Amino acid sequence: MDYGAGNLTSVRNALEFLGIKSEISSEPEEIESAEKIIFPGVGAAAAAMGNLNKSGIGDALERAFKKRTPILGICIGCQIILEESEEDGGVKCLGFLQGKAAKFKKEPNLKIPHIGWNQVNFTKEHPIFKGIPNNSNFYFVHSFAPFACDAAAVYGTTTYGSQTFPCIIGNGSNLIATQFHLEKSGDIGLEVLRNFSRLG
Repeated sequence: MDYGAGNLTSVRNALEFLGIKSEISSEPEEIESAEKIIFPGVGAAAAAMGNLNKSGIGDALERAFKKRTPILGICIGCQIILEESEEDGGVKCLGFLQGKAAKFKKEPNLKIPHIGWNQVNFTKEHPIFKGIPNNSNFYFVHSFAPFACDAAAVYGTTTYGSQTFPCIIGNGSNLIATQFHLEKSGDIGLEVLRNFSRLG
């Protein structure tokens, strides 16, 4: 799904490496009718939401969500599925899940953004993480995260400095999202993408 928020090529390359057929599209009709949707992105919430609203992709994504099309969010796609983000002075987001994205609090010697590999603690099972050991390392690049999120929606957490935050959120049905970059997380990230492609 192309809504001008970047990192599409790396996701597409990862899928091609796995032999998974995919299409990059900015057409709302194609997105709404897709069998599965990967909703990646980098950058700021306001710009991402602006592009989604202007293009009509946001509405198409909402219709696909309501039809229970499997949707995988990555990075900014893990934040703007919430009701709001504190970024850019406050941004109304898609509202697929209850909660709000917030910035890391400052700590001595804590670098923001959070960049690099970090452990993920799975708090609930999900099919896309089948065969992935708990406390596996995934690659992160972000300053905001879904800190204020409904506990029932949390599938995994990560700790950075003294701050533990949800890094996998979903609705228990067709929506799952990771704050970390699957396409940059080596073999283990590829396995998650493979598992998503196999969802019924």
